[in-house]
Amino acid sequence: MSDADRAVAPAGDPAADDPAFRIMGVVNVTPDSFSDGGQYLDALAAIAHGLELEAEGAVILDVGGESTRPGAAPVAEDEELRRVLPVIDGLLGAGCRAQISIDTSKSGVAARALQAGATLVNDVTAFRGDPDIAAVVAEANAECCLMHMLGTPRTMQLDPHYDDVVGEIKAFLEERMAFAIAHGIAEDRIMLDPGIGFGKTVEHNLELLRRLGELVELGRPVVIGTSRKSFLGKITGREVDDRVAATVATNVLAYERGARVFRVHDVAPVHDALKVTAATVSAPWKTPTSSMR
Repeated sequence: MSDADRAVAPAGDPAADDPAFRIMGVVNVTPDSFSDGGQYLDALAAIAHGLELEAEGAVILDVGGESTRPGAAPVAEDEELRRVLPVIDGLLGAGCRAQISIDTSKSGVAARALQAGATLVNDVTAFRGDPDIAAVVAEANAECCLMHMLGTPRTMQLDPHYDDVVGEIKAFLEERMAFAIAHGIAEDRIMLDPGIGFGKTVEHNLELLRRLGELVELGRPVVIGTSRKSFLGKITGREVDDRVAATVATNVLAYERGARVFRVHDVAPVHDALKVTAATVSAPWKTPTSSMR
């Protein structure tokens, strides 16, 4: 296993038993997310769901109160806070050991979530929507995930075009990482996400997966979020809830090409698949003593 793989899980992190990768479980507290909108809008349901994802192997829980699906309308800050804060409080109050991530592009939401106990800010705008969010992250010494998105959720899928999708997204992520560092965020607190499905065609998404190693060259953990997305449905003909196998396939491919953080709805099957993949390509497998006969 490489030093880069070991660096994915900080000392004392619940991920220490799987240092080769981290799974980020999706906790959408929204009525309109593309896959599970409305299922966990109630705080108690969202808390129970988050604890279930942790038990299945998620070491990060990404709590979001504003949908970023194609065509999604923006949500007022007060409403976003009303949705997410009780969930963060409830998860931590229930003894959740997973790292809490706040999925937001608003500095006010990020600040309140970090005060409540979140330690990671996942911003789909990569600090472009609200530049003040960088200072909030820096002051809290929190981690951040900077994602590429073409346009806004309302416009990103209208007619996405790139001359070289991988080269352009690599340059974008490099520039946003430099912005974050210039605003006081330590480089080792940054993760990068190419934004699969955020202003990309099927061909763009596949090219990003195919050439993912070029983004890994930036030297920071690459986050992949393919879970249940529409490009998988276009390839397989499957509806949203039947895209687990396709999601697993893309995550295994992404791991082999260097991704190390995986944002998913279906934690258990992805966790098992990545454990097998990591044992195969990252390190010699050692049979646990408890499993020996």
